[in-house]
Amino acid sequence: MGEFDLKDYLSRRRQVVEEALERIFPAASGLEKKLIEASRYSLFAGGKRLRPILCLAAAEVAGGNIEPVLPAACALEMIHTYSLIHDDLPAMDNDDYRRGVLTNHKVFGEAVAILAGDALLTEAFDYLASCVDEGISAARVLEVIRIAVKAAGYRGMIGGQVIDLECENQKVSLATVEYMHIHKTGALLSASLEIGAILGGGDRERTKAMKTFGHHLGLAFQITDDLLDVEGDPTLMGKTPGSDAAKNKMTYPALIGVAQSKTAAKEHVESSLEALSGFGEAAEPLRAIARYLLVRRG
Repeated sequence: MGEFDLKDYLSRRRQVVEEALERIFPAASGLEKKLIEASRYSLFAGGKRLRPILCLAAAEVAGGNIEPVLPAACALEMIHTYSLIHDDLPAMDNDDYRRGVLTNHKVFGEAVAILAGDALLTEAFDYLASCVDEGISAARVLEVIRIAVKAAGYRGMIGGQVIDLECENQKVSLATVEYMHIHKTGALLSASLEIGAILGGGDRERTKAMKTFGHHLGLAFQITDDLLDVEGDPTLMGKTPGSDAAKNKMTYPALIGVAQSKTAAKEHVESSLEALSGFGEAAEPLRAIARYLLVRRG
């Protein structure tokens, strides 16, 4: 077996996700035109499409096809995009750029940006529910909706965001920062894999393995994200490094230094790979994604 070409895989899968998003999300028209335009502005502003790609990859590892899972994959990207729009608002992180372009509120104003995020989040659950139209059982669809709600709500991403805000200018423990990362970033990443496995027809054992992989992948992702804010390439990041330090955010490098942060990221990548030890070649894309976290520059 030749070396897995991650760059080509991600490019092809990104295209699949882009085309699916274009099909399901409406063009800007009607009296709601400005709202839809604002939602599309952020939804199609680029990005890695990591969460939908992980969802589709997990479905294949579980033995399923990606087509019936595409609505859910798109929904996860919409939830993620909504969170970015709201994170960038003046009341939150107050960022001017995201994915290399002006943030939503800088283009459309704060009120429309808030509503655009609300619209993306709300519509996402319609697309999750629509998986029943793809022949997936209602029981599985209901299960993934509950997983998505938990991952996106106060028990996941939103809860982690609140902790992040409250930790600014505060001296906190490493355990608190890890807890924040698990919820703010890791919850939706892990849910993407768990949802993909369930919709792909995976049994409890395979789904649990995907969840464990996602847990460690999410922590490795956020730690390396913290590191990028210290030493990343701004041309690849789409934003200027140093924003975490400027806002006195509590990050892994701020607490334990760059060297120990890199060690922690490596340990979580190794743990994520261990979770995939029972899978064959179908899991190679997930292994490659995990390994890439240790060398990414943006």
